[in-house]
Amino acid sequence: MDWLHVVALAIIQGLTEFLPISSSAHLILPSQLLGWPDQGLAFDVAVHVGSLAAVVLVFHREVTRIVRDWVAQCRGAPATPESRLGWAVIIGTLPAVIIGFLLESVIESYLRASLVIAITTLVFGLLLWWADVRGSRRHALAAMSLRHALIIGLAQALALIPGTSRSGITITAALLLGFTRQAAARFSFLLSIPLILAAGSLKGLELIEAGEGVAWGTLVAGTLMSFVAAWLCIKLFLAALDRIGMLPFVIYRLILGVVLLVWAV
Repeated sequence: MDWLHVVALAIIQGLTEFLPISSSAHLILPSQLLGWPDQGLAFDVAVHVGSLAAVVLVFHREVTRIVRDWVAQCRGAPATPESRLGWAVIIGTLPAVIIGFLLESVIESYLRASLVIAITTLVFGLLLWWADVRGSRRHALAAMSLRHALIIGLAQALALIPGTSRSGITITAALLLGFTRQAAARFSFLLSIPLILAAGSLKGLELIEAGEGVAWGTLVAGTLMSFVAAWLCIKLFLAALDRIGMLPFVIYRLILGVVLLVWAV
């Protein structure tokens, strides 16, 4: 990888991991559309570490309270809103982990094609718009129940199909369940923490087994750029969300989906 690829792919990962536009699609497309070399396992791990560090930093107070109260409840303390949110994050994470483990080979073999990405980009983009328009937006994050979390978690499993967008489909599900935009986005970001950690750990194990050489300069640069891009993305997205809604992201997805569809067929 040359430095143009490093910079572009790190920024793409940092921005698209948390915007409802699909990070997997944007990381697959440079190699398929532009003929760029595959970034490799080591770089994938590095940019995931950067994204994970960014979301943990932004939500460090919430994460600290959730972990503290969840551990306390496991030791016999009364439940709190934060401990219940901890259980919701766990329940919401399990479907994607289980389904991803069972169907990883199918996804890798059959679903990473440009036509699939084009179709999912369009379909789930329209669904996001419908959820934003039709959702009642009356529930705060404190209203998140285990049933809500399971439904959102099942929706999150759909993001294993490239082009769906993990953040997009979880926000869509939360909006359809009546949560506010802020609550939907915040729960989506909290859900990303264990999932990115699991994906990064899995890729790290694959990297160790593969015995790939490590270009440390490239990895450090990728991690830092992914971190900065992700941190800025999360902060700006949450600040602007109530003002702009989901329409700009829907329009982007529709344009991207049409371009990809034309190119794929």
